[in-house]
Amino acid sequence: MNTAFRAKRTRAKIHGTAERPRLSVHISNMHITAQLIDDDNSKTLAYATTVGSKLTGSKAEKAAAIGKEIAAKAKKANIKTVVFDRGAKLYAGRMSALADAARKEGLEF
Repeated sequence: MNTAFRAKRTRAKIHGTAERPRLSVHISNMHITAQLIDDDNSKTLAYATTVGSKLTGSKAEKAAAIGKEIAAKAKKANIKTVVFDRGAKLYAGRMSALADAARKEGLEF
């Protein structure tokens, strides 16, 4: 099955608002990106990525660092709850490391 179909199936059930934005996570072979998106207004409220950063460690450790960073930016924007959008990826490994780190920092989903 094509991953685009899997991502569309996941996103068909998820919708972010200004009060409860969508936490969209993209994991490539080299980088990890997380965004808080308000789908009603089509705006990105916060953004964290490993592109251009000096993070070291395993990919799971980098994912955890991005989870902490996006949770801190959400807290700064007065966002406490989000809808988690894993896209086409399974909830395991780097994806769960990012989610667990964000939860530890106080983000609820």
